[in-house]
Amino acid sequence: MVEAETPPLEETVSIPNVPTDSHVSETEIRGSDIIAEAEEEAKMRERVLHFNEDLDGDVWLDENQRKIFDSLHARIGRVQKTVGYGNFNILSFDEMLKIGERYVSVESFTKVEKNMLDELFFRNAQDLGFFGEKVTANQTASVKSDKVVKVPGSGHYLYKGDSEKLFNKLCTIVGDDLILTSGIRSVAKQYHLYTSKVVNANYNLSRASRSLAPPGYSYHAIGDFDVGQRNWGLKNFTSDFADSDVFRELISLGYIRIRYTIDNHFGVRFEPWHIRVV
Repeated sequence: MVEAETPPLEETVSIPNVPTDSHVSETEIRGSDIIAEAEEEAKMRERVLHFNEDLDGDVWLDENQRKIFDSLHARIGRVQKTVGYGNFNILSFDEMLKIGERYVSVESFTKVEKNMLDELFFRNAQDLGFFGEKVTANQTASVKSDKVVKVPGSGHYLYKGDSEKLFNKLCTIVGDDLILTSGIRSVAKQYHLYTSKVVNANYNLSRASRSLAPPGYSYHAIGDFDVGQRNWGLKNFTSDFADSDVFRELISLGYIRIRYTIDNHFGVRFEPWHIRVV
């Protein structure tokens, strides 16, 4: 075997120490990631601040879907009217369907309406710009009557345990000015609230989802609740509540957590009234 000769020292070629293509690519990728994150942060901020406006990329129902949606929304409303506002808060999905079958004033949910219910529940809410967790995976999940307590004078229910204890504690500290404005919401209840919001948003699903969690995504189903200041009416569901005496006292306690803060990354409006329990 003939060994290659080693070139004389003066003939050795010196290769400059320059960045490799892979090094440049990694730097470019990191820079692109930073830009992408900043752009997404800006979009999220836009969703939170302009929650009640139509934004680029929003998802809408088409004309055919709107007709089905109107029929569905009206039928759910008739179910609520039949069973009563308070009872409807904890009515299960299956019970809602049975009410339709049982009462002529409601009538059975049609096949296309049931398909719409499925589509609303099983759709990935991120497609609509909502980035919260899905906390209720089972469409037919029910609220056990022995696990809840009805709050006098409110028409709402709370889960026994952490939710009830926290609310009672806040009532003791803050006093009569604090009221419960929303407690447990079953899947059926969330359907009613969400379909109402979609109709009011002119069938813009994304816009509706910036103000109300789609069915299956509401923390009200597992323990969260809303509070307000007595005699404030609908102002309790606006950013004005953050200027109320009740809110200031709650925050001064130091341990109250708000689910959807002003800088939340869920794509949801600021909700100073929404008390985080779970």
